[in-house]
Formats: sequence, C-alpha cells, structure tokens
Amino acid sequence: MAWYDSAVFYHIYPLGLCGCPHDNHGEQGSHFNKITEWSDHAQRIGCTAIYIGPLFKSGSHGYDTIDYRTVDNRLGTNEDFKAYVKHCHKIGMKVIVDGVFNHTGRGFFAFEDLMRNREHSRYRDWYCNVNFWGNNEYNDGFSYDNWGGHNLLVKLNMWNQEVKNYLFDTVRFWITEFDIDGIRLDAADVLDFGFMRDLRGVCDAMKPDFWLMGEVIHGDYSRWANAGMLHSVTNYELHKGLFSGHNDHNYFEIAHSVKRLLGIVGDKIRLYTFVDNHDVARIYSKLNNKAHLANVTMLLYTLPGIPSVYYGSEFGVEGNKEWGSDWNLRPCLELSDFDENADLPKLHKALGRLKAQFPALTWGEYKELSLTTQQYAFARTLDGKSVVTALNNGDNAAHLEIPLPVNANHAVNLLTLPDETEADNDAAAALRAEHLKEAKAELTVMADELYESAGAVRDASREVKKAVKKIKVTGDALKEQMGDSLAEMRAAMNELQKVYDAFAEKCGAQTEMQSAGSMEGCQTLEIRDGRLIVDLLPNSGVVALVDWQ
Repeated sequence: MAWYDSAVFYHIYPLGLCGCPHDNHGEQGSHFNKITEWSDHAQRIGCTAIYIGPLFKSGSHGYDTIDYRTVDNRLGTNEDFKAYVKHCHKIGMKVIVDGVFNHTGRGFFAFEDLMRNREHSRYRDWYCNVNFWGNNEYNDGFSYDNWGGHNLLVKLNMWNQEVKNYLFDTVRFWITEFDIDGIRLDAADVLDFGFMRDLRGVCDAMKPDFWLMGEVIHGDYSRWANAGMLHSVTNYELHKGLFSGHNDHNYFEIAHSVKRLLGIVGDKIRLYTFVDNHDVARIYSKLNNKAHLANVTMLLYTLPGIPSVYYGSEFGVEGNKEWGSDWNLRPCLELSDFDENADLPKLHKALGRLKAQFPALTWGEYKELSLTTQQYAFARTLDGKSVVTALNNGDNAAHLEIPLPVNANHAVNLLTLPDETEADNDAAAALRAEHLKEAKAELTVMADELYESAGAVRDASREVKKAVKKIKVTGDALKEQMGDSLAEMRAAMNELQKVYDAFAEKCGAQTEMQSAGSMEGCQTLEIRDGRLIVDLLPNSGVVALVDWQ
C-alpha cells in the first residue's frame, strides 16, 4: 500500500505565500525558512505531504518556465530546496512539485534560439505548429501553438523524442538531486497520453513509490488515472459539488458525484480532492453560509479520495479572482497572524488525526446510508468497523435514524475524542485547569448575586401578599399599598433579570472556552433498534465510529 493512498496534502503556492515580485527581474530571494515554517504548521494539523508549486524558474507566475532545473531565484537556491526536502522528510512529510511540461515560457533556451535563428534553429521542432508566415502580439515574425490562447505559454511538441528525453532527464534530475516524492503535471488534460505512459515507466524505474498526479478539469478521469499512466488527477467535479451542494441545500449533487466517480475510476484509484486551490476562489468566499465550512471540511477528509488543504484555507482566508487575475487567490500570509487553536484549524487537525488512525477513511468501502436535500450520511467500512459521517446543512436541527452499515452495538463521536498530543502537554493542561478555576470562581460570585436578587423578589412578593390580606382597609389605601409593593417587586425582578442574563452569558462563554474546536454539532449519538440515532444542530455534522464491543 503506497504512502500516497493515505496522504493528506498541504498545497503551497510559494511565490504568493512569500510575497515574491510578480515578474522575475533576476533578484535573488531567500524564503525557504518561511516555507519551512508553514510546512511545520501543516504537519502539526495532520498533513503528511506538501505540494509546492510552481517551483522551477519562470518569468512571472511560475507556469512560464525559463529553466527546468533551477529553483525560481525569487524563492531561493537549489541548495535551499535540497535542505527543505531533507527537513520535510525528517518530520515525515513527502514533497511534490509542479511539472509544467505542456509548455515553456518565452525565456526558455529553446524558444530563445528559435527567435534568434528562426527557420535554422535546431529547436524549431521542439514546439508545435511553428509557422513562419504568421505573427503574434510580440511581433516575432512567426506564430505557434500555445496554452489557453496565451502566447506567453509556448506549447512543446510531445511527439519529438528530443523533447521527451529532455523532460524525462529533468524528472530524473529532481529525483536524484533532491529526492522529491512526486510531480503534479500541470495541464495534464492536454498532454499527450503516450508521453504520460512513458513518464510513468521512467518514474517507476527511478523510485517505485513516486507519485504522478495530473491537473484535469473535465472528462472521464480514468483516461488519465489508471494503472499504466497517472496515479491520480484533480477532482474538479467533486470540488464544484462541495460548495454548490451546500449553497443550494442539495446533498444529492454531492452524493451523485461520489457514486458516478466511483463508477468511473473504481475503488483502486484515489482522486485528488480539494475545496479550493491557486486557480479557483477560496472556499470561504464561495460559501453563502460560512457555517457550512465545517461540513465541507468533514466531507473533504471522509469521502473517498486524497484530501488537500490550500494554504490559509484552514484559517478561513478569503479570496476571489479580480479582473481576470489569480493573484488574489495566492496571497502573502504570515503564520503569526493566525491561531492554530481556532475552531477551523482544530477541526482540520482532528480530521487529519482520524485519517491517520482509521484505515477505513482510506481503504474503506463507501456506502450511502441516508440522503435528503439537507441531510447526508455515509459510511466507510473496513474489517467490520465503520466510520460514519452524518451532516445537516439545514438551518434547523435534524433527527436522523440511519441504517447500521455493520453489526454494531457501540458508537462514539470521533471529533470529540481528546487529542493525545495535547493531553500529554502538562503545561497546556495546567493552564486550562487554571482558567477553569478562575471561571468557576467568577460563576460562584455571580450565583451568589443571583441568589440575593432572588431573595429580594421573594421579599417583595411577601409584601404583596400582606397587602392583599389587609382587606379591612379602604380600597384606595389597599390599591396604593399594593402598588408600592408591586413596583418594588418589578424593580427587584428587573435586577434579577440583569444578573441572570450576565450569569447566562458568562456560562455560555465558559462553555465555549472549554469546548472550542470540539465540533459539538451532535446532541444525540446512540444505537437503538438496529439504527444509528443522530440529532444534529443546524449546519453541523458528526464523524462517528460504529462497531461491536
């Protein structure tokens, strides 16, 4: 069983994270300390692999490659990257880089030679459909095929053996020199299938567990991801469903995509699952109801696939494309500006822990258990144990009675289990105990105030009763006496209400402090009459282990 099957990826767009200049003017940067800091953070929240890219030297955004065998100078040096990979491996993290093999930038040596020597360039056949009767916006005096209509990105000729050999040698270079663990093939949906099959053979010979993942938007994913070509491809279909299924309160869309994709690629191929990346809007910006972030995150980790977290999205970072530019999706961030103990990163950490602890979340059979537009429950089952995910995207609480996927008499909410790492931290435990002690003292004082205020209400109530009993006095005198007593009673009750409100607010604040990040969206979780009974709060979910004990 390969490492990538159970991996949790952390995706870093380094030029953006490090605030590098958008255009490369040759300045030398040194940012791998910052990249290492974020990679350490990724490891702490349960990620096991880093996808960093683009990495090769380029002219601007990283996908117009200038030099395939040099780290982009804006980020650092080859030696910096070698030390970075070594560090990642030391802490148990695999490293994947971008391979932009469909096209080069205009500053790549072969294209520069073509511009200089035109028809006489020995590299004229390295590119597709070079036409010396044409022209372009750069006034090159010739035209050529490109990617996406952008002449900045010149399409390589994958049928030219020299080109293939150059790219294969490039992959061998990065494996030999840096010990990278895989490559994400940019624009794999327009790469030649023969090239990708040959590349698989090269990589298998160099490093048997080397992982190849392709960027594919639409189509039959099994054409790319199969035993003879790529190990995985980007799951854009599920990406779309994960946010629109919540925005439209339509879990049918997500469930349909899961079943359809399993029918296409089977249970041996695991697609690369994500909720956002460097090319699409941040998940926080795409969701109409931000409370759905938790449910989307649970699906990311528990549905079949290889989950990937885009840097910053574990903190709820926002981002939309602006005026056709992707830079807003690729911001410069400082880790010190964020709190790893906030609810959302703690949820990622909890789910990452579950992914590591429960093989069913990797190899378990998927089974849909319950489905409506607003509620969705499914199981991942392996060796008689099931991990059940149950979700409610509605604005009202939901009661679910879910058929048991296995013979079971025991269910436990996995998201509320203590983090063993934190439990072993004596200093953190002592600090939490001190906070709880202080909170208890404050609540005791407020409870005493509440008792005193209640006493004032009781006293005022007695005065009213006395006034009522004095029926021998005149009606006007009785009315006046009762009025005074009632006024006192109302005043006392108002004071009581104020004290009670403060007491309740304080209780709520302390409860939130004690359960921050505990993901307590589930009020009831039990097995009864052969069913899993789940009561979910609005816009919440639960991940539960169901087994026999």
